[in-house]
Amino acid sequence: MASASSRSDSASHSAAASGFAALLRAWRDRLSPADAGFTVTDGRRAPGLRREELAQLAGLSVDYVLRLEQGRARNPSDQVVGALARALQLSRAERDQLYRSAGLLPPQDGTVSTHVPPGIQRLAARLGDVPIGVFTADWTLVWWNSMWTALHGDASAVPTAERNLARALFGNGVAHAAMLPVRSERGQDAFEASIVADLKDAVSRYPADAELDRLVRGLREESDTFAHHWATQTAAVQHITDRKTIRHPRTGDLLLDCDVLIVPGADLRMVTYTAAAGSSDAGKLDLLRVTGAGTAATLP
Repeated sequence: MASASSRSDSASHSAAASGFAALLRAWRDRLSPADAGFTVTDGRRAPGLRREELAQLAGLSVDYVLRLEQGRARNPSDQVVGALARALQLSRAERDQLYRSAGLLPPQDGTVSTHVPPGIQRLAARLGDVPIGVFTADWTLVWWNSMWTALHGDASAVPTAERNLARALFGNGVAHAAMLPVRSERGQDAFEASIVADLKDAVSRYPADAELDRLVRGLREESDTFAHHWATQTAAVQHITDRKTIRHPRTGDLLLDCDVLIVPGADLRMVTYTAAAGSSDAGKLDLLRVTGAGTAATLP
């Protein structure tokens, strides 16, 4: 027979799962599909997101989202709750509420924030013709649109912990293996140095962030190139704008303007890729827009 203590623990876990599930369903019903970047058709029976759309945005399986909403899947990880909070375009207070309902501590001040404000998500979703990826201060990819997927591949196929540009450039894991060939007009050495400069800046501003410290220490051990750039005392230009040639398996080489827009107050970088109207590269982007996602996943 179960003890009173075990029954009490079971009841508390059940109540927590129920609260998390209720929030998930309510906030999914609240979010307009247009604000999330989906085309609204006359056949929709409900105003909010469909379950499969939330799963797509959060990089989760539809079955897992269903089990979360039914309270059958318990103890979601920090990464899962963070992905759901971004997909649902929650405010910071709502994000913290979702974390607490999952039995987790909300992200603490003094660490690199993965929160993408709803307004930034709506703005990026409305620029659907432009490949857009949103990165945190340590160059972790936390949001991307369908054109980003068409140009760079499906980032959701890369494990959450590997969705980092520095890992793609200098590591030896999944992110590095998945990266498409990309050539910077500034030169590869300058591009790499600029990413390391950004990480140095992040470390100076978030000295208590354990994940950031783990990222830097790991890359210094894995990569002689990263270690060399990290040890260099000469100040490097941070990564802001560039022209890049991306070798895509469907279109061949695309020469695109890569602009990095800083989001004030959120410590985020919105990376966009564009081509001059009427150019052959613009035509290739149009082709990708029509044909959809590529087969590779990359974080350039």
